[in-house]
Amino acid sequence: MASQPFYTLLLTFIFGPYFAAIAAQYFMGQGLDGEAARAAAQTQWSEALTIIGLLIAFTAPILGAFADGTGRRMLWIALFSVLYIVGAAGLWWMVPDGSFIWGTLIFFGIVMIGVEYANIFTNALLPSLGETDDIGELSGTGYAVGYVGGVLSLFIMLLVFAENADGLTLLGNPPAFGLNGAEREGTRLVGPLTALWFAVFMIPFFLWVKEPRTAPQPGGFSTALGDLFRTLKHLQHRPSLAAYLGSSMLYRDALNGLYAFGGVYAALVLGWSITQIGVFGIVGAITAAICTYVGGKMDSRFGPKPVIVWGAVILTLVAVVIVGMDRNAIFGLPFAEGSGLPDMIFYGIGALIGGIGGAMQGASRTMMVRHANPDRPTEAFGLFAFSGKATAFLAPWLIGTFTAYFESARLGLMPLIGLFLLALILLVWVNPDGDRAASWSQAPKPA
Repeated sequence: MASQPFYTLLLTFIFGPYFAAIAAQYFMGQGLDGEAARAAAQTQWSEALTIIGLLIAFTAPILGAFADGTGRRMLWIALFSVLYIVGAAGLWWMVPDGSFIWGTLIFFGIVMIGVEYANIFTNALLPSLGETDDIGELSGTGYAVGYVGGVLSLFIMLLVFAENADGLTLLGNPPAFGLNGAEREGTRLVGPLTALWFAVFMIPFFLWVKEPRTAPQPGGFSTALGDLFRTLKHLQHRPSLAAYLGSSMLYRDALNGLYAFGGVYAALVLGWSITQIGVFGIVGAITAAICTYVGGKMDSRFGPKPVIVWGAVILTLVAVVIVGMDRNAIFGLPFAEGSGLPDMIFYGIGALIGGIGGAMQGASRTMMVRHANPDRPTEAFGLFAFSGKATAFLAPWLIGTFTAYFESARLGLMPLIGLFLLALILLVWVNPDGDRAASWSQAPKPA
Protein backbone atom coordinates (compact mmCIF):
# COMPACT_ATOMS: atom_id res chain seq x y z
CA MET A 1 0.00 0.00 0.00
CA ALA A 2 2.76 2.46 0.95
CA SER A 3 5.19 2.02 -1.95
CA GLN A 4 2.82 1.21 -4.82
CA PRO A 5 2.23 4.89 -5.78
CA PHE A 6 5.89 5.06 -6.83
CA TYR A 7 5.17 2.55 -9.59
CA THR A 8 1.64 3.78 -10.33
CA LEU A 9 2.05 7.54 -10.09
CA LEU A 10 5.73 8.23 -10.67
CA LEU A 11 7.14 5.53 -12.92
CA THR A 12 4.19 4.69 -15.17
CA PHE A 13 1.08 6.83 -15.34
CA ILE A 14 1.67 10.40 -14.17
CA PHE A 15 5.25 11.57 -13.73
CA GLY A 16 6.92 9.39 -16.41
CA PRO A 17 4.57 10.55 -19.22
CA TYR A 18 4.68 14.12 -17.90
CA PHE A 19 8.48 14.07 -17.99
CA ALA A 20 8.44 12.66 -21.54
CA ALA A 21 6.01 15.33 -22.75
CA ILE A 22 7.97 18.18 -21.16
CA ALA A 23 11.29 16.81 -22.40
CA ALA A 24 9.91 16.45 -25.93
CA GLN A 25 8.75 20.07 -25.91
CA TYR A 26 12.15 21.12 -24.57
CA PHE A 27 13.99 19.30 -27.37
CA MET A 28 11.67 20.81 -29.98
CA GLY A 29 12.62 24.18 -28.56
CA GLN A 30 16.25 23.17 -29.18
CA GLY A 31 15.51 22.75 -32.90
CA LEU A 32 14.57 19.04 -33.26
CA ASP A 33 11.51 18.10 -35.29
CA GLY A 34 8.55 16.40 -33.58
CA GLU A 35 9.49 12.75 -34.10
CA ALA A 36 13.17 13.30 -33.31
CA ALA A 37 12.28 15.30 -30.18
CA ARG A 38 9.96 12.54 -28.94
CA ALA A 39 12.68 9.96 -29.60
CA ALA A 40 15.21 12.11 -27.72
CA ALA A 41 12.84 12.40 -24.74
CA GLN A 42 12.36 8.63 -24.58
CA THR A 43 16.12 8.11 -24.95
CA GLN A 44 16.85 10.46 -22.05
CA TRP A 45 14.31 8.68 -19.83
CA SER A 46 15.83 5.32 -20.77
CA GLU A 47 19.37 6.51 -20.03
CA ALA A 48 18.35 7.68 -16.56
CA LEU A 49 16.72 4.33 -15.76
CA THR A 50 19.81 2.54 -17.10
CA ILE A 51 22.17 4.38 -14.74
CA ILE A 52 19.90 3.87 -11.73
CA GLY A 53 19.49 0.19 -12.57
CA LEU A 54 23.24 -0.35 -12.74
CA LEU A 55 23.76 1.30 -9.36
CA ILE A 56 21.10 -0.84 -7.70
CA ALA A 57 22.32 -4.02 -9.39
CA PHE A 58 25.77 -3.98 -7.88
CA THR A 59 24.86 -2.84 -4.38
CA ALA A 60 21.61 -4.68 -3.54
CA PRO A 61 23.10 -8.11 -2.72
CA ILE A 62 25.89 -6.55 -0.66
CA LEU A 63 23.33 -4.68 1.43
CA GLY A 64 21.37 -7.90 1.87
CA ALA A 65 24.49 -9.69 3.08
CA PHE A 66 25.25 -6.85 5.49
CA ALA A 67 21.75 -7.01 6.97
CA ASP A 68 22.00 -10.77 7.44
CA GLY A 69 25.41 -10.42 9.04
CA THR A 70 24.24 -7.81 11.55
CA GLY A 71 20.77 -9.26 12.09
CA ARG A 72 19.12 -5.88 11.39
CA ARG A 73 16.52 -5.08 8.73
CA MET A 74 14.08 -2.52 10.13
CA LEU A 75 16.84 0.08 10.50
CA TRP A 76 17.63 -0.18 6.79
CA ILE A 77 13.97 0.04 5.87
CA ALA A 78 13.75 3.29 7.86
CA LEU A 79 16.85 4.71 6.16
CA PHE A 80 15.66 4.00 2.64
CA SER A 81 12.20 5.27 3.52
CA VAL A 82 13.78 8.67 4.18
CA LEU A 83 15.46 8.58 0.76
CA TYR A 84 12.11 7.68 -0.83
CA ILE A 85 10.37 10.65 0.77
CA VAL A 86 13.12 13.16 -0.08
CA GLY A 87 13.43 12.00 -3.70
CA ALA A 88 9.69 11.96 -4.35
CA ALA A 89 9.16 15.42 -2.86
CA GLY A 90 11.91 16.84 -5.12
CA LEU A 91 9.98 15.96 -8.29
CA TRP A 92 7.85 19.05 -7.68
CA TRP A 93 10.58 21.09 -9.42
CA MET A 94 9.97 19.54 -12.87
CA VAL A 95 8.65 22.83 -14.28
CA PRO A 96 7.00 23.05 -17.75
CA ASP A 97 9.89 24.89 -19.44
CA GLY A 98 12.17 21.88 -18.88
CA SER A 99 14.83 23.95 -17.12
CA PHE A 100 15.18 21.43 -14.26
CA ILE A 101 15.30 18.21 -16.29
CA TRP A 102 18.66 17.01 -14.96
CA GLY A 103 17.89 17.90 -11.36
CA THR A 104 14.59 16.10 -11.67
CA LEU A 105 16.32 12.95 -12.90
CA ILE A 106 18.61 13.06 -9.84
CA PHE A 107 15.62 13.26 -7.52
CA PHE A 108 13.96 10.42 -9.44
CA GLY A 109 17.10 8.35 -8.94
CA ILE A 110 16.98 8.99 -5.19
CA VAL A 111 13.35 7.91 -4.84
CA MET A 112 13.90 4.83 -7.02
CA ILE A 113 16.91 3.77 -4.95
CA GLY A 114 14.85 4.27 -1.80
CA VAL A 115 11.94 2.12 -2.92
CA GLU A 116 14.02 -0.67 -4.48
CA TYR A 117 16.36 -1.03 -1.49
CA ALA A 118 13.50 -0.86 1.01
CA ASN A 119 11.73 -3.62 -0.92
CA ILE A 120 14.72 -5.93 -0.48
CA PHE A 121 14.37 -5.80 3.28
CA THR A 122 10.58 -5.87 3.42
CA ASN A 123 10.52 -8.88 1.06
CA ALA A 124 12.99 -10.63 3.36
CA LEU A 125 10.42 -10.46 6.16
CA LEU A 126 7.90 -12.43 4.06
CA PRO A 127 8.99 -15.97 5.11
CA SER A 128 8.44 -15.04 8.79
CA LEU A 129 4.79 -14.08 8.19
CA GLY A 130 3.36 -17.58 7.67
CA GLU A 131 3.88 -21.21 6.79
CA THR A 132 5.63 -22.04 3.51
CA ASP A 133 2.45 -23.27 1.82
CA ASP A 134 0.70 -19.99 2.69
CA ILE A 135 3.39 -17.72 1.30
CA GLY A 136 1.93 -17.69 -2.23
CA GLU A 137 -1.45 -16.41 -1.07
CA LEU A 138 0.16 -13.94 1.33
CA SER A 139 2.40 -12.61 -1.42
CA GLY A 140 -0.44 -12.29 -3.91
CA THR A 141 -2.73 -10.65 -1.36
CA GLY A 142 0.03 -8.21 -0.42
CA TYR A 143 0.46 -7.15 -4.02
CA ALA A 144 -3.33 -6.89 -4.42
CA VAL A 145 -3.60 -4.56 -1.43
CA GLY A 146 -0.75 -2.54 -2.89
CA TYR A 147 -2.59 -2.16 -6.17
CA VAL A 148 -5.67 -0.96 -4.30
CA GLY A 149 -3.44 1.78 -2.89
CA GLY A 150 -2.26 2.53 -6.40
CA VAL A 151 -5.84 2.90 -7.64
CA LEU A 152 -6.83 5.17 -4.75
CA SER A 153 -3.79 7.42 -5.17
CA LEU A 154 -4.39 7.61 -8.91
CA PHE A 155 -8.04 8.54 -8.38
CA ILE A 156 -6.98 11.34 -6.04
CA MET A 157 -4.48 12.69 -8.56
CA LEU A 158 -6.92 12.62 -11.47
CA LEU A 159 -9.98 13.94 -9.66
CA VAL A 160 -8.31 16.62 -7.57
CA PHE A 161 -4.90 17.61 -8.95
CA ALA A 162 -3.66 16.46 -12.40
CA GLU A 163 -4.78 18.91 -15.08
CA ASN A 164 -5.36 18.45 -18.81
CA ALA A 165 -4.37 20.86 -21.59
CA ASP A 166 -7.16 23.20 -20.47
CA GLY A 167 -5.86 23.32 -16.89
CA LEU A 168 -8.77 21.28 -15.51
CA THR A 169 -8.92 18.00 -13.60
CA LEU A 170 -11.02 14.98 -14.56
CA LEU A 171 -13.94 16.53 -12.65
CA GLY A 172 -13.67 19.68 -14.76
CA ASN A 173 -12.30 21.84 -11.94
CA PRO A 174 -8.99 23.68 -11.54
CA PRO A 175 -6.42 21.84 -9.38
CA ALA A 176 -7.20 21.98 -5.65
CA PHE A 177 -5.62 24.31 -3.10
CA GLY A 178 -5.25 27.09 -5.67
CA LEU A 179 -2.53 25.29 -7.60
CA ASN A 180 -1.70 26.94 -10.93
CA GLY A 181 -2.80 24.72 -13.82
CA ALA A 182 -0.86 26.80 -16.35
CA GLU A 183 2.35 25.97 -14.49
CA ARG A 184 1.27 22.31 -14.24
CA GLU A 185 1.40 22.54 -10.46
CA GLY A 186 -1.43 20.01 -10.13
CA THR A 187 0.51 17.37 -12.05
CA ARG A 188 3.80 18.32 -10.38
CA LEU A 189 2.20 17.68 -6.97
CA VAL A 190 2.45 13.97 -7.79
CA GLY A 191 5.92 13.92 -6.19
CA PRO A 192 5.02 15.47 -2.82
CA LEU A 193 1.74 13.52 -2.73
CA THR A 194 3.62 10.24 -3.26
CA ALA A 195 6.06 11.17 -0.50
CA LEU A 196 3.22 11.98 1.92
CA TRP A 197 1.33 8.80 1.01
CA PHE A 198 4.40 6.67 1.73
CA ALA A 199 5.09 8.38 5.05
CA VAL A 200 1.52 7.90 6.27
CA PHE A 201 1.11 4.27 5.24
CA MET A 202 4.50 3.18 6.57
CA ILE A 203 3.43 4.18 10.09
CA PRO A 204 1.42 0.94 10.65
CA PHE A 205 4.34 -1.08 9.26
CA PHE A 206 6.80 0.34 11.80
CA LEU A 207 4.26 0.09 14.63
CA TRP A 208 3.06 -3.48 14.12
CA VAL A 209 5.49 -5.45 11.97
CA LYS A 210 8.02 -7.10 14.23
CA GLU A 211 11.41 -8.19 12.93
CA PRO A 212 12.27 -11.79 13.87
CA ARG A 213 14.91 -11.85 16.57
CA THR A 214 18.16 -13.06 15.06
CA ALA A 215 21.59 -12.83 16.61
CA PRO A 216 24.33 -11.15 14.57
CA GLN A 217 26.25 -13.66 12.53
CA PRO A 218 29.75 -14.46 13.85
CA GLY A 219 32.15 -12.51 11.70
CA GLY A 220 29.42 -10.01 10.79
CA PHE A 221 29.53 -8.43 7.37
CA SER A 222 32.68 -10.18 6.13
CA THR A 223 31.23 -13.61 6.87
CA ALA A 224 27.89 -12.71 5.27
CA LEU A 225 29.63 -11.35 2.20
CA GLY A 226 31.72 -14.50 1.96
CA ASP A 227 28.54 -16.58 2.12
CA LEU A 228 27.09 -14.47 -0.67
CA PHE A 229 30.06 -15.13 -2.94
CA ARG A 230 29.88 -18.84 -2.15
CA THR A 231 26.22 -18.73 -3.07
CA LEU A 232 27.05 -17.19 -6.45
CA LYS A 233 29.85 -19.70 -6.98
CA HIS A 234 27.63 -22.68 -6.21
CA LEU A 235 24.82 -21.65 -8.53
CA GLN A 236 26.39 -24.01 -11.05
CA HIS A 237 25.36 -26.87 -8.74
CA ARG A 238 21.78 -25.61 -8.48
CA PRO A 239 20.40 -25.55 -12.03
CA SER A 240 16.83 -24.79 -11.00
CA LEU A 241 17.84 -21.74 -8.98
CA ALA A 242 20.27 -20.55 -11.65
CA ALA A 243 17.64 -20.93 -14.39
CA TYR A 244 15.02 -19.17 -12.29
CA LEU A 245 17.28 -16.24 -11.45
CA GLY A 246 18.21 -15.90 -15.13
CA SER A 247 14.61 -16.12 -16.30
CA SER A 248 13.26 -13.75 -13.66
CA MET A 249 16.09 -11.35 -14.47
CA LEU A 250 14.82 -11.17 -18.05
CA TYR A 251 11.04 -11.22 -17.61
CA ARG A 252 11.10 -8.76 -14.72
CA ASP A 253 13.33 -6.49 -16.76
CA ALA A 254 10.88 -6.68 -19.67
CA LEU A 255 7.91 -6.16 -17.35
CA ASN A 256 9.57 -3.11 -15.80
CA GLY A 257 10.14 -1.87 -19.34
CA LEU A 258 6.40 -2.09 -19.97
CA TYR A 259 5.74 -0.21 -16.74
CA ALA A 260 8.37 2.44 -17.34
CA PHE A 261 7.54 3.07 -21.00
CA GLY A 262 3.83 2.20 -21.29
CA GLY A 263 2.68 5.66 -20.28
CA VAL A 264 5.52 7.25 -22.24
CA TYR A 265 4.37 5.29 -25.34
CA ALA A 266 0.81 6.56 -24.81
CA ALA A 267 2.04 10.16 -24.56
CA LEU A 268 4.55 10.10 -27.43
CA VAL A 269 2.98 7.62 -29.90
CA LEU A 270 -0.76 7.97 -29.28
CA GLY A 271 -0.66 11.59 -28.15
CA TRP A 272 -2.61 10.96 -24.95
CA SER A 273 -3.01 13.60 -22.25
CA ILE A 274 -2.02 12.98 -18.64
CA THR A 275 -5.71 12.56 -17.80
CA GLN A 276 -6.16 9.85 -20.45
CA ILE A 277 -3.02 8.09 -19.25
CA GLY A 278 -4.33 8.30 -15.69
CA VAL A 279 -7.59 6.61 -16.68
CA PHE A 280 -5.47 4.01 -18.47
CA GLY A 281 -3.63 3.54 -15.19
CA ILE A 282 -6.85 3.09 -13.24
CA VAL A 283 -7.93 0.33 -15.62
CA GLY A 284 -4.56 -1.38 -15.25
CA ALA A 285 -4.46 -0.99 -11.46
CA ILE A 286 -7.99 -2.37 -10.97
CA THR A 287 -7.25 -5.43 -13.07
CA ALA A 288 -3.92 -5.76 -11.25
CA ALA A 289 -5.64 -5.83 -7.86
CA ILE A 290 -8.11 -8.47 -9.06
CA CYS A 291 -5.68 -10.62 -11.02
CA THR A 292 -2.99 -10.47 -8.36
CA TYR A 293 -5.43 -11.77 -5.76
CA VAL A 294 -6.64 -14.50 -8.12
CA GLY A 295 -3.04 -15.21 -9.11
CA GLY A 296 -2.18 -15.72 -5.44
CA LYS A 297 -4.98 -18.29 -5.19
CA MET A 298 -3.72 -20.05 -8.34
CA ASP A 299 -0.19 -19.87 -6.94
CA SER A 300 -1.25 -21.64 -3.74
CA ARG A 301 -3.17 -24.29 -5.66
CA PHE A 302 -0.94 -24.99 -8.67
CA GLY A 303 2.38 -23.42 -7.65
CA PRO A 304 4.07 -20.27 -8.90
CA LYS A 305 5.63 -21.63 -12.09
CA PRO A 306 2.41 -21.97 -14.18
CA VAL A 307 1.42 -18.42 -13.19
CA ILE A 308 4.81 -17.12 -14.34
CA VAL A 309 4.86 -19.11 -17.61
CA TRP A 310 1.39 -18.10 -18.77
CA GLY A 311 2.05 -14.52 -17.73
CA ALA A 312 5.21 -14.36 -19.85
CA VAL A 313 3.38 -15.81 -22.87
CA ILE A 314 0.58 -13.25 -22.65
CA LEU A 315 2.93 -10.30 -22.14
CA THR A 316 5.02 -11.38 -25.13
CA LEU A 317 1.90 -11.06 -27.27
CA VAL A 318 1.14 -7.70 -25.65
CA ALA A 319 4.61 -6.41 -26.60
CA VAL A 320 4.09 -7.58 -30.19
CA VAL A 321 0.85 -5.59 -30.44
CA ILE A 322 2.47 -2.46 -28.95
CA VAL A 323 5.29 -2.53 -31.47
CA GLY A 324 2.89 -3.20 -34.34
CA MET A 325 0.46 -0.34 -33.62
CA ASP A 326 0.45 3.43 -33.76
CA ARG A 327 -2.26 6.08 -34.10
CA ASN A 328 -2.82 5.28 -37.80
CA ALA A 329 -2.49 1.50 -38.22
CA ILE A 330 -1.93 -1.89 -36.61
CA PHE A 331 0.41 -4.37 -38.34
CA GLY A 332 0.10 -2.26 -41.48
CA LEU A 333 -3.72 -2.33 -41.51
CA PRO A 334 -4.94 1.29 -41.41
CA PHE A 335 -7.48 2.58 -38.93
CA ALA A 336 -10.32 4.78 -40.17
CA GLU A 337 -9.48 8.45 -39.88
CA GLY A 338 -10.21 9.67 -36.37
CA SER A 339 -10.86 6.12 -35.14
CA GLY A 340 -10.88 5.49 -31.42
CA LEU A 341 -9.89 1.85 -31.97
CA PRO A 342 -6.18 2.34 -31.15
CA ASP A 343 -7.23 3.92 -27.85
CA MET A 344 -9.56 1.02 -27.06
CA ILE A 345 -6.85 -1.51 -27.92
CA PHE A 346 -4.34 0.21 -25.69
CA TYR A 347 -6.79 0.36 -22.79
CA GLY A 348 -7.11 -3.41 -23.17
CA ILE A 349 -3.32 -3.68 -23.23
CA GLY A 350 -3.16 -1.66 -20.02
CA ALA A 351 -5.57 -4.07 -18.34
CA LEU A 352 -3.38 -7.02 -19.37
CA ILE A 353 -0.12 -5.39 -18.32
CA GLY A 354 -1.54 -4.49 -14.91
CA GLY A 355 -3.33 -7.79 -14.27
CA ILE A 356 -0.79 -10.25 -15.63
CA GLY A 357 2.19 -8.27 -14.36
CA GLY A 358 0.78 -8.16 -10.85
CA ALA A 359 0.12 -11.90 -10.78
CA MET A 360 3.65 -12.60 -12.05
CA GLN A 361 5.25 -10.43 -9.38
CA GLY A 362 3.41 -12.19 -6.59
CA ALA A 363 4.32 -15.62 -7.99
CA SER A 364 7.94 -14.53 -8.44
CA ARG A 365 8.34 -13.87 -4.73
CA THR A 366 6.84 -17.28 -3.95
CA MET A 367 9.23 -19.03 -6.32
CA MET A 368 12.13 -17.27 -4.63
CA VAL A 369 10.91 -18.44 -1.22
CA ARG A 370 10.95 -22.00 -2.59
CA HIS A 371 14.60 -21.59 -3.48
CA ALA A 372 15.73 -19.67 -0.39
CA ASN A 373 17.43 -20.83 2.80
CA PRO A 374 14.96 -19.80 5.54
CA ASP A 375 17.88 -18.95 7.82
CA ARG A 376 19.18 -16.29 5.42
CA PRO A 377 16.16 -14.71 3.71
CA THR A 378 17.60 -11.21 3.28
CA GLU A 379 20.61 -12.55 1.42
CA ALA A 380 18.28 -14.62 -0.75
CA PHE A 381 16.15 -11.62 -1.61
CA GLY A 382 19.24 -9.49 -2.06
CA LEU A 383 20.32 -12.01 -4.69
CA PHE A 384 16.77 -11.96 -6.07
CA ALA A 385 17.01 -8.18 -6.30
CA PHE A 386 20.41 -8.55 -7.93
CA SER A 387 18.94 -10.88 -10.57
CA GLY A 388 16.14 -8.40 -11.12
CA LYS A 389 18.49 -5.46 -11.32
CA ALA A 390 21.63 -7.03 -12.79
CA THR A 391 20.17 -6.32 -16.21
CA ALA A 392 17.70 -3.64 -15.09
CA PHE A 393 19.74 -1.33 -17.28
CA LEU A 394 19.28 -3.69 -20.24
CA ALA A 395 15.66 -2.96 -21.19
CA PRO A 396 16.04 0.84 -20.84
CA TRP A 397 19.39 0.73 -22.66
CA LEU A 398 18.03 -1.43 -25.49
CA ILE A 399 14.91 0.71 -25.75
CA GLY A 400 17.05 3.84 -25.84
CA THR A 401 19.37 2.32 -28.46
CA PHE A 402 16.52 1.11 -30.69
CA THR A 403 14.66 4.41 -30.24
CA ALA A 404 17.71 6.44 -31.25
CA TYR A 405 18.51 4.15 -34.20
CA PHE A 406 14.98 4.07 -35.65
CA GLU A 407 14.10 7.57 -34.35
CA SER A 408 10.79 6.04 -33.28
CA ALA A 409 9.37 5.72 -29.77
CA ARG A 410 7.20 2.80 -31.01
CA LEU A 411 9.91 0.68 -32.64
CA GLY A 412 12.14 1.39 -29.65
CA LEU A 413 10.09 -1.12 -27.64
CA MET A 414 10.99 -4.11 -29.84
CA PRO A 415 13.60 -5.50 -27.42
CA LEU A 416 10.88 -6.34 -24.89
CA ILE A 417 9.66 -9.16 -27.15
CA GLY A 418 13.08 -10.81 -27.16
CA LEU A 419 13.48 -10.51 -23.37
CA PHE A 420 10.17 -12.28 -22.71
CA LEU A 421 11.00 -15.07 -25.18
CA LEU A 422 14.43 -15.69 -23.63
CA ALA A 423 12.83 -15.81 -20.17
CA LEU A 424 10.36 -18.46 -21.34
CA ILE A 425 13.19 -20.62 -22.65
CA LEU A 426 15.02 -20.52 -19.30
CA LEU A 427 11.85 -21.45 -17.39
CA VAL A 428 12.07 -24.93 -18.95
CA TRP A 429 14.86 -25.77 -16.46
CA VAL A 430 13.08 -24.41 -13.36
CA ASN A 431 11.79 -27.01 -10.88
CA PRO A 432 8.20 -26.03 -9.95
CA ASP A 433 8.93 -26.97 -6.32
CA GLY A 434 12.22 -25.10 -6.19
CA ASP A 435 15.02 -26.66 -4.19
CA ARG A 436 14.02 -25.88 -0.65
CA ALA A 437 15.77 -28.99 0.66
CA ALA A 438 19.14 -27.88 -0.71
CA SER A 439 21.61 -25.90 1.33
CA TRP A 440 21.81 -22.25 0.30
CA SER A 441 25.49 -21.86 0.92
CA GLN A 442 26.89 -25.30 0.27
CA ALA A 443 26.94 -27.16 -3.01
CA PRO A 444 25.34 -30.59 -2.99
CA LYS A 445 27.71 -33.50 -3.07
CA PRO A 446 28.04 -35.12 -6.47
CA ALA A 447 26.41 -38.51 -6.77
